[in-house]
Amino acid sequence: MKEFVLQGTPGKRNFKIDYKSELNEEQLPIVTEGDGPTLVLAGAGSGKTRTITYRVAYLLEQGVSPANILLLTFTNKSSKEMISRVENLLGVYPSGLWAGTFHSIANRLLRKYAEWVGYASNFSILDMEDGRDLVSLCIKDLKIETKNKRFPNARVLQSLFSFQRNKGVDLESALEIKHPKFLPIIDEIRNVSLLYAKMKLEQNAMDFDDLLLKLLELLKTNSDIAQNLARQFEYILVDEFQDTNVIQAEIVRLLGSVHKNILVVGDDAQSIYSFRAAEIKNILGFPSEYEGSQTFKLTTNYRSTPQILDVANAVILNNEDQFKKELIAVVKPGDLPYVVPASSSGQEAQYITEQIFELHAEGTDYREIAVLFRAAYHSQALEFELMKRNIPYDYRGGMKFFERSHIKDIVAHLRIVHNVKDGMAWVRALRIHPGIGLVTAQKIARAAGELSSAKEAIAFKPPGGKKAQAGFESMARVLNSIFSARDFVSDYIRALATNAEYQAYLENEFPNYKERLEDIEQFAIFAEQYDNLSDFLEAVSLTDEFGVKADRYESTNEDKLVLSTIHQAKGLEWDAVFVINLTEGSFPNSKAYEEGGVEEERRLFYVATTRARKKLFLTYPLTAGYEHVEIKQPSIFLDEIPKEQTELIQLRRAHAYGSAYSSGVSRDYEPSKTVFKDLYEEPTIVRDALGEVIEKTKKIPSSFLSDVGGWEDLDI
Repeated sequence: MKEFVLQGTPGKRNFKIDYKSELNEEQLPIVTEGDGPTLVLAGAGSGKTRTITYRVAYLLEQGVSPANILLLTFTNKSSKEMISRVENLLGVYPSGLWAGTFHSIANRLLRKYAEWVGYASNFSILDMEDGRDLVSLCIKDLKIETKNKRFPNARVLQSLFSFQRNKGVDLESALEIKHPKFLPIIDEIRNVSLLYAKMKLEQNAMDFDDLLLKLLELLKTNSDIAQNLARQFEYILVDEFQDTNVIQAEIVRLLGSVHKNILVVGDDAQSIYSFRAAEIKNILGFPSEYEGSQTFKLTTNYRSTPQILDVANAVILNNEDQFKKELIAVVKPGDLPYVVPASSSGQEAQYITEQIFELHAEGTDYREIAVLFRAAYHSQALEFELMKRNIPYDYRGGMKFFERSHIKDIVAHLRIVHNVKDGMAWVRALRIHPGIGLVTAQKIARAAGELSSAKEAIAFKPPGGKKAQAGFESMARVLNSIFSARDFVSDYIRALATNAEYQAYLENEFPNYKERLEDIEQFAIFAEQYDNLSDFLEAVSLTDEFGVKADRYESTNEDKLVLSTIHQAKGLEWDAVFVINLTEGSFPNSKAYEEGGVEEERRLFYVATTRARKKLFLTYPLTAGYEHVEIKQPSIFLDEIPKEQTELIQLRRAHAYGSAYSSGVSRDYEPSKTVFKDLYEEPTIVRDALGEVIEKTKKIPSSFLSDVGGWEDLDI
């Protein structure tokens, strides 16, 4: 016989959670004394989710109705995880609890009160694609000319409108921040924005931003409703408060205006989303915004070794706008974090790859190793090396390098220069120009195939009407800029990247056009290794084909290395973490100095280092480029780490002409130690970790498809 125990309702159950034994000394008072305006500064890996979960359970044990508790998160996953944990603690599902993302809670409330903001309760919610299509329709209805002249596409305008609304600024200010080149056409853009809002209302539809803005409008314009909701929500808990924007912070303030039991949990040191309109002032200004508030700190870290936390603590200490706190480890001591200067990005990639091999051989799964970088283009050299050595990896925060559309654009133009009869390259290159669609592009490609060289195409008169002629003239100007450059592959690429026609295309088509231009510059630097276009295209084509085949047949359950931007890595953790390309101008980004964003860059570094559990590697190249060598300086963040808190790894050749395979890695504190000089010819400057000249040598450039055992990329 089986027995089934009926749990009953929460109010009838005698809960007996032993909070003192299950929470640490920092977490316990938050759970039991978190009434009134409460700020919880939760350091990385300090158990904030556990604290929030137990706080909810504690309130329910104290007899607070689930309907009077509002739990706001930033992801559905976080919300579900917290509710599941509460259910496990209490033994019963907390039915009636208001828990979810800001958008989902806004949706629930607006379903009830939609008529007060001009909508019917059965309003539709437009996803990103729906919103883009509607913006496109607005552009068309306004009869804005887009085929024969450049105008921002729907994706760019959608991103712009979203930033403007979440930032709480007017359109002109948003353009000055995001797209100053669009200011001359601000009237047309404003008309699109106004029509977009009008059409959404007519169709009884809201986009994601509307959910928040209409809820805020409801609360501000209907005092009775605002008061009723504020009376209902006796306790409000907000996760990741450092990521809120001005709209979300105001919603929290209004909903908590009666009882003022607002408990916000966050870490100002992990505020890294200003580009999405997140406002760090929300968390920094909480004590002054809420009179009589109390502040708790969670600094006990359950994730990382003391040595890793020492580095994170030392660097973040240099920020001025912050709540000072120091993470304390409970994990047993481990290795010092390693600082690894390499002579070039190619050698940096080779070291990382071989160190990963070593970690894997020692028993660390690939999935427990992550390589983190400030920007997507920083991963280029490493991706080449990983593909060369057949190491499986997942890429997070964007597409793999050769899958990116702008890289394919560049390759298509170079293929035309190399082979004028390449019809598919023509079709791709032509379609970025106004007035040329797929059918017209195919017709022009067939006609261009009769030419003997790409230079003839500059004066070519293609088939088609006036629009096609104008579009091809734009294409001809691009080709002319390429042929006007020096006869080097890298110069061809830079000529295309700096061409006004192509730059206008990127800015009008992609919200992240600046990052795409940086990708292209890295592609040009890589191309400096090649003496002719034929070898370059062959190498790129073979690499691209290899990458596609590898992805096609890999199992989704395969043990894979993780490559990720730091922004995408937030909230995650791995046994071993590499933070790469730590040079001035790259990390921190050069624009951070111009725009006063160095402190956010430092927070980003803090986030990166605190992803590591056991091992942390901080790497950077001493030079950039092949044909034109640029000396790189170590990141300011490396200078902020006390020397005794890291160990220097000095790279050297395994053996001059050795036959045995070796990792080629030695650990040594002495940057001035003599390095290998064989297999080199012309002198160039090589610097140590402090930027001092240590040796003068130069390598012979090589293809990334060369034999992996050849060691020709090592030049220290």
